[in-house]
Amino acid sequence: MSKRDYYEVLGVAQDASGPELKKAYRKVAMKHHPDRNEGNKDSEEKFKEASEAYEVLSDQQKRGAYDQYGHAGVDGQAGMGGGGEGFGNFSDVFGDVFGDIFGGSGGRGGRGGVARGSDLRYTLDLSLEDAVRGTTVKIRVPTLVGCGTCGGNGAKPGSSPITCNTCGGHGQVRMQQGFFSVQQTCPTCRGKGQSISDPCNSCHGQGRVEETKTLSVKVPAGVDTGDRIRLAGEGEAGAEGGPSGDLYVQMSVKDHEIFQRDGKNLYCEVPISMFDACLGGEIEVPTLDGRVKLKVPAETQTGKLFRLRGKGVSPIRGGTAGDLLCRVILETPVNLSGKQKDLLEELRTSFQGKKHSPKQHGWFDGMKSFFGDMKM
Repeated sequence: MSKRDYYEVLGVAQDASGPELKKAYRKVAMKHHPDRNEGNKDSEEKFKEASEAYEVLSDQQKRGAYDQYGHAGVDGQAGMGGGGEGFGNFSDVFGDVFGDIFGGSGGRGGRGGVARGSDLRYTLDLSLEDAVRGTTVKIRVPTLVGCGTCGGNGAKPGSSPITCNTCGGHGQVRMQQGFFSVQQTCPTCRGKGQSISDPCNSCHGQGRVEETKTLSVKVPAGVDTGDRIRLAGEGEAGAEGGPSGDLYVQMSVKDHEIFQRDGKNLYCEVPISMFDACLGGEIEVPTLDGRVKLKVPAETQTGKLFRLRGKGVSPIRGGTAGDLLCRVILETPVNLSGKQKDLLEELRTSFQGKKHSPKQHGWFDGMKSFFGDMKM
């Protein structure tokens, strides 16, 4: 079963800060902690899932790899501590999150400055061949870009935003309530510190306009459904000149008419005649690189699995290629002529005794034994 998105597991946005991640993880972890849900397998799995997600996202290097390539970018790292046995550094993760209850501290600071543009997600449909070999594709993404007329500041050319008279450009004002002084967002400029008296005609003072961008995306070989490519700064432009968000291109590999994929291995079914199954022979099987010959030994049973090493998928992060596993399926002849039926009838008559059908006779013997035990 494919893993859920780590941000979805914790219920946070993709640009969540360190404290936001910690708060979200603490909420999930306390809800599903094994001590509170003894014997509940579902809670145990969700607890492990959340711990793995936090371990990756709270580490800047791992988070970068995950944002770039999804689960494929951190497979083999998530949940592996110094000893290499599941969640080896989990105690550090747990202590970091819950330590602040007892006076501890940690985590990364939040973001400041002007508002950053929203991140965008684009689902890219790929054929299995393109996913395995890699490709470069052009995509069209509707988004908000900085207004070229005003340069993104929202003011009509020739004018500029003016400092807010209410807050003096600070974006916040202090309100006196009895003995207490309370700081709150400026109601005039809504925290911006500036106001626009003469807005740009193109963006109406927003500093952004709608546009469909055409981008070139290089898809590395070995990607799978759920993997992501992060295009920094290709998301929505920030309001009033703020920095742009990122674009996450999420892979969706389409079903293939011949192959099924499981990680780095491929599977397929190959029909085989009763004659090749009985007498042995050489058959052609498909691979992503073309057809190859497969020797089938005599007396091969239907469902037998043959492994073609190195004919699978090369992992995105390096390593040996997977295998192609071919399951042979015995095909019963159809549209028989009268003569062919007579020959087969003669052949069936000649096949008597356990030596020709050991599995069938063993099954019948077991059935007789079963019904004999029921009579007792």
